[in-house]
Amino acid sequence: MNTSTNTNSVLDDFSKWKEFLGHKVDQAHSVGMSDTQIEEAAVKLGHYLADRIDPENPQERLLKQMWEASPPEDQKVLARCMVNLVEQEPTTH
Repeated sequence: MNTSTNTNSVLDDFSKWKEFLGHKVDQAHSVGMSDTQIEEAAVKLGHYLADRIDPENPQERLLKQMWEASPPEDQKVLARCMVNLVEQEPTTH
């Protein structure tokens, strides 16, 4: 998967971003990843996005500010909250 192309397009719209993340969480579950492994991957993704991607919308700017203002244990909670959010919403396959 070419993440640079996909990431740029999904970050334009927060709904697209949540759908994209939801698909990735579904895929992780389908290959047998545990909730802990998914959470660890979400934290790594959070670091990547905060360090390398400019926010494209107000929701992403807020998440970036919250991420950067938080100590590591709180970043883990933020990552888990995002996973929880997308797990609650139906995804289209």
